[in-house]
Amino acid sequence: MQSFAIAYYTPNFVTMKREELEQLLLKRHVQPTAVRLMVLKALSEATQSLSLLDLDNLLDTVDKSSIFRTLTLFHAHRVVHGIDDGTGSFKYALCDADCDCELDGEHTHFHCTECNRTFCFKHIPTPLISLPKGFQLTSVNYVVTGICPQCAAKKKS
Repeated sequence: MQSFAIAYYTPNFVTMKREELEQLLLKRHVQPTAVRLMVLKALSEATQSLSLLDLDNLLDTVDKSSIFRTLTLFHAHRVVHGIDDGTGSFKYALCDADCDCELDGEHTHFHCTECNRTFCFKHIPTPLISLPKGFQLTSVNYVVTGICPQCAAKKKS
């Protein structure tokens, strides 16, 4: 089995102040509002990608439909990228400041089958494939499944 250094989804945004969060939205042409800033702050402090339900549980003062509309807007403006990890619950993670969400910038995701968390491995690009003539690639969703180090450690003890 091949081994490599794993770079977990560790956002660079954890210490961001309100003004920095507002600037991040404005850079992506999104008008900052109270709800958008709350969702952005929650995503910036997360150690793994979050689902709509995760955010709904974290933001108990915001209704689920407002969170969903915010995520949809963020996704359209490339504030976040979406991850279909096969669980039936779409997950979201903040894009890097220089991310343009193009195919050549796609990265690998890891879904832990024990704790159900999904991590971004931003330094592991998705493998490039050649499609047969006539097929056009528009999206890549590369998810590796297994057991994360925390769950593996729990199993050993």
